[in-house]
Amino acid sequence: MTPIHFPTEDEIRQAYQQGEEAVVVLFREMILNMHIIAERVQKLEDHLAKNSGNSGKPPSSDGLSKPAPKSLRKRHRKKSGGQPGHKGHTLKAVAHPDRIVVHRLKECCHCQASLEEVGASRHEKRQVFDLPVVKVEVTEHQAEIKRCPRCSQESKAGFPQGITQPVQSPEGHASRWTGDQGASGVLPWSGSSTTNTS
Repeated sequence: MTPIHFPTEDEIRQAYQQGEEAVVVLFREMILNMHIIAERVQKLEDHLAKNSGNSGKPPSSDGLSKPAPKSLRKRHRKKSGGQPGHKGHTLKAVAHPDRIVVHRLKECCHCQASLEEVGASRHEKRQVFDLPVVKVEVTEHQAEIKRCPRCSQESKAGFPQGITQPVQSPEGHASRWTGDQGASGVLPWSGSSTTNTS
């Protein structure tokens, strides 16, 4: 970028002494320089006005002058939250919980006297609703192998259709339970039961 030259006071006086034509040439040069400056200022203002919302610039280039985020939700006249007349749904305590945990009080919170031998006059109850841990159930299929007393050959019972491997997941359900394996890659074991099929 070439620097813009403005005439000094001596150059202006010299042009004045040279006559009208010299002054006009000097002014033409100044007007041309002013146009160049105006173009540069416009380019800088255009550059500063660009952001990720009105150009191809990434959002990270917006710096501290990021535009305020705009909500994608449509505006409506209703206030946020539950509307008048809407019946709320909250958890209600059950009469017979699955498990009761009693938190024993050992000493008085006022005078620190021992309360271990004192019976509770009442209980404050709070219930926590939780989902039980899902466990994988393993079914072992055992096909009987028998030796024929007449021909002395071994015969084996057939497995149900789809059971083809020594260890496998149910057909079509592998992705559902493979994520339930522990960090060790071992499935949880919950015991076994034997069922006879004919």
